[in-house]
Amino acid sequence: QVQLVESGGGLVQLGGSLRLSCAASGRTFSSYSMGWFRQAPGMEREFVAATNYLTGTTYYADSVKGRFAISRDNAKKTVYLQMNSLKLEDTAVYYCAASDSYTPTELIGSIGYNAWGQGTQVTVSS
Repeated sequence: QVQLVESGGGLVQLGGSLRLSCAASGRTFSSYSMGWFRQAPGMEREFVAATNYLTGTTYYADSVKGRFAISRDNAKKTVYLQMNSLKLEDTAVYYCAASDSYTPTELIGSIGYNAWGQGTQVTVSS
């Protein structure tokens, strides 16, 4: 099973940018769809973005559309989340996740994922 390690979190000012990385182990990274989720204190984990391994399609939550971008480098077995124009409400622990599904409805819900990273904290300050 693939193992995931996130990095790149930290403290950033309102309106700033941050890029998260998620490094995967295993030989079949290119056969996994990858997603990013986040969880703020007292809130449920929510979908942020995903990339479909079969079609290359990317999906975004409405709250981040136009500000965040997910990308992947299969040679490096890494998925990225570029976050721009950060808002206070983007503060959360961000998790990457791997799924062997290519079904869009499964990729925008956490139940469709087989493996999760440990999370990285992103804090947006004013």
